Amino acid sequence: MSSQKKTEEFYKKLRSQLYETSSWPSEYLYKFIVPTDEHKIKQIEDLFDNIGAVITTKESGKGTYTSVSVNLHMKDPDAVIAKYKEVAEKVEGVISL
Repeated sequence: MSSQKKTEEFYKKLRSQLYETSSWPSEYLYKFIVPTDEHKIKQIEDLFDNIGAVITTKESGKGTYTSVSVNLHMKDPDAVIAKYKEVAEKVEGVISL
């Protein structure tokens, strides 16, 4: 199965799970892992800037990676997925959890 096909399946499943487990609009917690690099962290912060996001970061024990948590009020699962796709497209090396 191609990487793109797996990604599409993942988002389809996520969308379904979000509709089943939450009532919308709802608070959503994004979690990302990036190599510790101020530029990459800033890229993620900028993508959520000026939309009411609460962003926290935490460096790994060795300082190699940084966890970026973003809590945000989202209107529906499609908006949640659109943000995931935007981050994946614009921040190289990001891992979405």
